[in-house]
Amino acid sequence: MNRNVLYALAAAALFGASTPFAKRLTGDLPPVMLAGLLYLGSGLGLAMARLIRDRRFKPSGLSRAEWPWLLGAVFFGGVLGPLALMFGLVSTPGASASLLLNLEAVLTAVIAWVVFKENADRRIVLGMVAIVAGGIALAWQPGADAVAGFAGPVLVGIACLCWAIDNNLTRKISASDALFIASAKGLIAGTVNTLLAFSLGVALPNLQTLLSTMGVGLAGYGISLVLFVLALRGLGTARTGAYFSTAPFMGAAVALFVFSETSTPAFWAAACLMGLGVWLHLTEQHGHEHVHEAMAHEHLHSHDAHHQHNHEFEWRGAGQHSHLHQHPVIRHSHPHYPDIHHRHSH
Repeated sequence: MNRNVLYALAAAALFGASTPFAKRLTGDLPPVMLAGLLYLGSGLGLAMARLIRDRRFKPSGLSRAEWPWLLGAVFFGGVLGPLALMFGLVSTPGASASLLLNLEAVLTAVIAWVVFKENADRRIVLGMVAIVAGGIALAWQPGADAVAGFAGPVLVGIACLCWAIDNNLTRKISASDALFIASAKGLIAGTVNTLLAFSLGVALPNLQTLLSTMGVGLAGYGISLVLFVLALRGLGTARTGAYFSTAPFMGAAVALFVFSETSTPAFWAAACLMGLGVWLHLTEQHGHEHVHEAMAHEHLHSHDAHHQHNHEFEWRGAGQHSHLHQHPVIRHSHPHYPDIHHRHSH
């Protein structure tokens, strides 16, 4: 299996499992403080990991033109998205919220196709239709309490939209250090939301709840995001979002089997529809003759078919390394994803 697919699936598993745990924490913490501490735990943990990895403080490596993409991703994905999700979880069962998070993949793909002109084929589109149908089946609650019951799912949907925007903005900088991107997002977003909570008069929780919340944030929002960025680099936005849409099934499993939440017929209908959509995504293949335009960038790479270049420094010719390198014009055909080397028109 493609290594980038494994990154996306691992990111999905961590994020999906974190949702029911975050749901349990909504009883102990107001949504604003919960969102802040989740991301603060992510940012602090990853920043420490980066310092240990590099054995010193290392510059981000982002160019001036790339910072607006990162800051936009932080605003939508680190500030607005978590706030919407935490408020939505207050009135939405954990299992249902987990499945509704599949809408993130749909919205991510739509933005990637419409705004950033990423390629989509019939199989991917059909999969997205199935996921949307599942989301509608899950959110629909007829009866007198329909309006009140709909508020939670709508807020979860807004969180999905924020993260979809975040995913597409992060794609623009996915060749950069994934650990820096994820730690910066966590530190900035966590600080903003935590300070907002303080301004509203919310106090820090007890030490056990504090550490538990930050631990959930490190796993579900930090390590998960690092893996997601790595997957974006190799798969493109829409495909990574498709694989990531397996996250709600992990979350639903945790909610049902760990926390013993009850399920409804609508839940299982939604699960079947979303499962069909995910299967269509996972079995998609794409290959054709294409042209690589000349470009220069820096990222971790080995000397594969797309990286046949000379070095200005001594190189033994084995393993991965990172430096600024030039890509010449290449025309060839092979199965590929819209990764950082295959963002071409069709």
